[in-house]
Amino acid sequence: MYLSLSDRPTTTKSAEPQPHGGRVSRTVVTLGIVSLLTDISSESVSAILPLYLTAVVGLSPVAYGLIDGLYQGVSSLVRIAAGWAADRTDRPQPVALAGYAMSAVARLGLIFAGGFGTISAAISLDRVGKGVRTAPRDAMIAASSDPARLGRSFGVHRALDTIGATLGPLLAFVILWRIADGYDTVLVVSLGFAVLGVATMAFFVPFRTGAVRRVALRRERREPRVRVRWRSVLTPGLTRVTGVSGALALLTVGDGFVYLALLETGGFAAQWFPVLYVGTNLAYLALAVPMGRLADRVGRARVLVLGHLPLAAAYLCAASGSGALWTTCAAVLLLGVFYAATDGTLAAVAGQLVPATVRSTGIATAQTATAIARLLAATGFGLLWYAVGPQVAMLLVCAVLVAAIPVGFAVLRRGSLAEPAEVRP
Repeated sequence: MYLSLSDRPTTTKSAEPQPHGGRVSRTVVTLGIVSLLTDISSESVSAILPLYLTAVVGLSPVAYGLIDGLYQGVSSLVRIAAGWAADRTDRPQPVALAGYAMSAVARLGLIFAGGFGTISAAISLDRVGKGVRTAPRDAMIAASSDPARLGRSFGVHRALDTIGATLGPLLAFVILWRIADGYDTVLVVSLGFAVLGVATMAFFVPFRTGAVRRVALRRERREPRVRVRWRSVLTPGLTRVTGVSGALALLTVGDGFVYLALLETGGFAAQWFPVLYVGTNLAYLALAVPMGRLADRVGRARVLVLGHLPLAAAYLCAASGSGALWTTCAAVLLLGVFYAATDGTLAAVAGQLVPATVRSTGIATAQTATAIARLLAATGFGLLWYAVGPQVAMLLVCAVLVAAIPVGFAVLRRGSLAEPAEVRP
């Protein structure tokens, strides 16, 4: 079977019983609730972080770029290792649980952090936790979903995830609105939601996934365990998708930079800064499931690449310098469209381009390339901002991204993305 740019749903069989009638599985919904709680925690912090670091702590755009680079890319250091551990042990749930627990500990560290070094360390621990949990979690979603509706399953999960990502900044806004300099309060509330997410993961997400059932059958039959081999992971299709997504991620600067650029033009008062994250996440929430369905229907790789066009348009709005309310609102909404089109889609594409026995590792490989690229993008954009100013920097990145999109489209369209046959236990 081949997966072209219009990569139609595959017929790869999952080891778990599949839901009927177009419904997503209970595991997907429960994982979505875990992500909802965790994102209330993480996004309430990230919503105040750019303004807090630049206006309160007094860091320069270059220093903020370094921290934002850590936020975007430190998770790449452990993604593949976590995916390999989940595949090798056939136990993605404990690996994912460890990642959520690390992020909860990082929330506790942020409460006591007071400078560049301690803040960087806490953020790094949080992002390592994200790197540990993401691929095993996405592999559990893929293993418990009907392959023909994989985009919908990821869309439902991302929708629940985005509800949390919307409530987090809104919660931060309300706290700062009611409490002057209430940053510590935001951090304490964030810790509480992180602990709830860990507890939900520990007690309500099934431990025995389809992969675990397969290994139990192998033991009953006294068959050898399937080893995780790189030649099974680095299929031609996954290599091509990883390269294209990584290249486009080099031109993906963090939301914080876009919002700071809008703030520079005077489009809104600083106290409304956390609300920008709410707007982006509401757009993401509204479009996550429709975009997942669209990807299933017209092709996941196509949606993944063309989904970067709204990002380029958001850069253009931020670079306009008009200070008009409509440009601020447009940039906020366009970022939500970009995430809805690309976030879950990358995992859905990667998960179907490798055998089920190495699905966590395959997803982690694609996500690692993207995370490393975004680390470089954030750091480089901070330097570019310092050198030429926010408006020119945004225009330059926008122009290069617009030129790169058709190139990525052509790379994925040339030939087919080979999908390997399911590895039989």
